[in-house]
Amino acid sequence: MAGSAQEILQILVKRNKLSEQQAQAIFTQSLNENQPIDKILFQKHLVTLKEYVQARSESLNIPFISLTDAAVATDVVSFIPEPVARRYALVPFKFNPKTNELSVAMTDPLDVQILEFLEKKSGKIIKPFTALKDEIEAMIDSIYSQNLGADVTQALKEAEPEIKTYEAGKLGEIIREAPIAQIVSAVLEQAMKLRASDVHIEPLAGDSRVRYRVDGILQERLSLPRRLHDGVISRIKILGDMKIDEKRIPQDGRFNFKMGEREVDLRVSTLPTVHGEKVVLRLLQKSGGIPTLPELGLRGLALRNLETNIARPHGVILVTGPTGSGKTTTLYSVLSKLNSAKVNIVTLEDPVEYQIPGTNQVHINVAAGLTFASGLRSFLRQDPNIILVGEIRDSETADLAIQASLTGHLVFSTLHTNNAAGAVPRLIDLGAEPFLVASALNAV
Repeated sequence: MAGSAQEILQILVKRNKLSEQQAQAIFTQSLNENQPIDKILFQKHLVTLKEYVQARSESLNIPFISLTDAAVATDVVSFIPEPVARRYALVPFKFNPKTNELSVAMTDPLDVQILEFLEKKSGKIIKPFTALKDEIEAMIDSIYSQNLGADVTQALKEAEPEIKTYEAGKLGEIIREAPIAQIVSAVLEQAMKLRASDVHIEPLAGDSRVRYRVDGILQERLSLPRRLHDGVISRIKILGDMKIDEKRIPQDGRFNFKMGEREVDLRVSTLPTVHGEKVVLRLLQKSGGIPTLPELGLRGLALRNLETNIARPHGVILVTGPTGSGKTTTLYSVLSKLNSAKVNIVTLEDPVEYQIPGTNQVHINVAAGLTFASGLRSFLRQDPNIILVGEIRDSETADLAIQASLTGHLVFSTLHTNNAAGAVPRLIDLGAEPFLVASALNAV
């Protein structure tokens, strides 16, 4: 560390940002106070963040890039999903098809685990660059929303003549025209690119906003003119086989949407609000495969602990977290790992989001009397090894899941709690006996 710090200081001296005396004094202070040199440099206002990062890049022999001046190819966003870019503070900006090199600006280009993860995720050779975090975040905001903005802007231009002549009685004609359909398609394509779990299209007093839930967090991506809102909502209602003239009560629908080789099943829910109808779309992946546990970000000790617990022949394993955080996807990844001809896997879901060959998947039907509790009771007569219950919602389901685990079955389910620690009190709150929870629960 000392050699690296000295090298950075010498580069700053060479660039006339520090004198020799200042560099020596900072290095001595760093050793005496056990503080990093960057903290001391910034406290004394001797260099800017950009000057320090440039010097550090030179010492590491990693190129520095100023993203405010760089020509960024927006088509490279398809190689790295936006949630990954935001989580690790990095952004792709150039791709060389001849060498299969993807240039990526990063705040920490020395993180070997991230570099390996990016290469596996993108299938490209990663060429790291150092850049300022603020510039990376600004570039992420810019390029990941550019494609959506361009598509919608073009559709709005084409729709403008129709909007001006729009009459309430001609709504059915308007929503079947290309521009409105293009806007809906652009919104859905962006949801698939972001790997969003939900899309919210909400009427406000002055306009209409589109938000995507990515990794459990809602992100506002687009604002539409208020006059377009009814047309967009009606287009979605037609796709979902819903009544477009019924706006007073909530409705539910469903339809499929395809982008390239990927296909999603969308569940539609409408809600009348004071400003008009709001629509929420839940995306259920029909293609694209189930990610492996390492692809979900599990590594090291966390991965080993999970693999140890899912290898046990009985017990309860719960996945918790807020809506859209990936609970169901995590369970599917686990089931895919355990799936073999030697075990009988049965699942009870609402709805079946992925189809796993070789398993017995059941969709609950409350109207017909098939609930999580009644289905779980029937499952126990099907000689199962592994049981997946989509969600533990009530005391009966909780009791049955625990009893199933105590009689030699491995049970997986989800709980709506904000963190893992909340799972135990939630089960007890549902009426499960504490001593049974202690005996049955393998992992959360």
